Amino acid sequence: MSRFEDEPTPQPYVPPPAQEPAKEVKDLAWSAPFGWLRAGLADFRTCPALGLFYGFAFWLMAMVLGLVFQNKPAYTMTMASGCLLVGPFFAMGLYEASRRRELKKAINLASSLVCWRGHLRSMGLLLGLLMVLELLWGRLAMVVIAVFFDTGMPSSEDALQAVLNPENIDFVLAYATVGAAFSALVFSISVVSIPMILDRDTDAISAAIASIEVVVSNTGVMLLWGGMIAVLIGLSLWLPWGLGLLIVGPVLGHASWHAYRGSVRWLT
Repeated sequence: MSRFEDEPTPQPYVPPPAQEPAKEVKDLAWSAPFGWLRAGLADFRTCPALGLFYGFAFWLMAMVLGLVFQNKPAYTMTMASGCLLVGPFFAMGLYEASRRRELKKAINLASSLVCWRGHLRSMGLLLGLLMVLELLWGRLAMVVIAVFFDTGMPSSEDALQAVLNPENIDFVLAYATVGAAFSALVFSISVVSIPMILDRDTDAISAAIASIEVVVSNTGVMLLWGGMIAVLIGLSLWLPWGLGLLIVGPVLGHASWHAYRGSVRWLT
């Protein structure tokens, strides 16, 4: 008998089960976004000074965007996409305040400003992904403008006339399509991923996939939520100097935390 006959047959390697916490995406009611908004307002009332600090930062971003439109309108889409990129990360301090209130912990500005320190790897990777999308968004927006304005980039007055001119409907549709596509993609990736990383220190890819799952599973409700965000921000900017953003910005930041908590249920 050969000595090899007594040796066990090699078995294929079976990887161990994943150790990540199990979760499930909830089925959301149409009333859910209104509940998130009420919860966000309650958080703002609990820590108004902190909220106004972040509200001022959002307001400052809006003022810079307005100046860019007045002086370099061709770069408005790039700046807008940059604001959509920076805004959710800056709102992390508001997520931290809402998280601490939920856990009945002390809420202060210092803890909100450094809440990202333990999540640098995941946040950095997600930031890199959104930066790539932001650059593509800005580049495509400039290509659209260059195609329709072959005599040069328009001034702010020319841009407004172009939007209001019925003959330029093709330009308006193309520009709006580019903006809508990229804003929807950024919204889908970031709507719950950043608070999820803060809450569970999830890796960036898993958090982004989970965020997209929430949007795909509850498309109508999440479209309503995105529309509410856009309308509230638009209305806040109608006030003199856009001062409504001082309150609307932080309220929406707090509400975004509750959107995450209301959309994802952790099983472990």
